[in-house]
Amino acid sequence: MGFSFAETMSGTVEWDRDPGKQHPFSFEISVHAGSTRDHMKTGVAEIRGVVHAPPVAAAADADGTIVIRPLGQRIIRYELAFTGDDGRRYEVVGQKDIQYRRLLETWTTLPLEILDDEHRRVATCLTRFDLRRQGLSFLKSFRPA
Repeated sequence: MGFSFAETMSGTVEWDRDPGKQHPFSFEISVHAGSTRDHMKTGVAEIRGVVHAPPVAAAADADGTIVIRPLGQRIIRYELAFTGDDGRRYEVVGQKDIQYRRLLETWTTLPLEILDDEHRRVATCLTRFDLRRQGLSFLKSFRPA
């Protein structure tokens, strides 16, 4: 048996071609791990969702993986690919580096980069999980799968 849950992260994106100008950025994902035993070995689960990265992507379908290893490696790593409104392929990559002395901050803050189809960085993002607004719905979204 596996598990699933939903998560939303939101913040800002700054495109390298337009330094100093920030746009709103967010993604909503559903996470699915088919087998808890397999997940415990690798920490990898599938993700699907929507990326909002204006002006490149108003609402782009996305898929990828998440590595959830908060105890051993102390990381939660996101890799999420999407096609922009310009028809090009992009990838959002980043990770939460869990620090137990700053647990709340490191569990809820996610710095990201957006890479283009040639794996060059084209933007940086800083997102946060809004614990007050989304904490309860996040907990309620956990399901056996």
